[in-house]
Amino acid sequence: MPLFELSGANIAYDGANVLNDVTLKIERGERVALVGPSGAGKSTLLNTLYRQQAARAALVPQEYALVRSLSVFHNVYMGRLNRHSSAYNLLNLLYPLPREIAAIEPFLAMVDLADKLGTPAGELSGGEQQRTAVARALYQGGQVLLADEPVSSVDPLQSRRVLDAITGAHETVVLAMHDVELALEYAQRLIGLKDGRVWFDQPTDGMRAADLNEFYGQE
Repeated sequence: MPLFELSGANIAYDGANVLNDVTLKIERGERVALVGPSGAGKSTLLNTLYRQQAARAALVPQEYALVRSLSVFHNVYMGRLNRHSSAYNLLNLLYPLPREIAAIEPFLAMVDLADKLGTPAGELSGGEQQRTAVARALYQGGQVLLADEPVSSVDPLQSRRVLDAITGAHETVVLAMHDVELALEYAQRLIGLKDGRVWFDQPTDGMRAADLNEFYGQE
């Protein structure tokens, strides 16, 4: 049985139809990238898929969803709030426990944020905030990770480190991506969205970025 499945779905955002007649299946173990021009509906489709598997999936939202006044530690710790009692969570808010710090530090190291553990999220750069959101999703765990433009604010070297961490930690990955080269490098399958519909859905094996020039309206 597929992890995700849509059949002839019309998907709306904020009351307006964004995608029409979407039919797709994503199986366990697949790495899929959603590509297309800005405004094509990648985020809308990603969030629709997330709602199908919210109980077993971690999400990296496009706007990061960090609490700016709280430290990097606390923002990452939020990935497992539901695993502990309210009293335990409150204790960690006031006095982070050594065992929780030790549990989170490896995930920060994966995204080169080990030295930012106690830094308030609001003092981080955009790229650091984005990596904090990724670390939170990695710490949350689960069978599936969905990420909306997870490396849009980081440099090429950091991008690969982040994507290595994402694809190495989760069995199934769905990424909304603007960088076609990275999408081809890290995904096994591309789903192209444009003009309110799925234009193509095919394996990345043998595909080059130049093959998508016509799709993006480039000569």
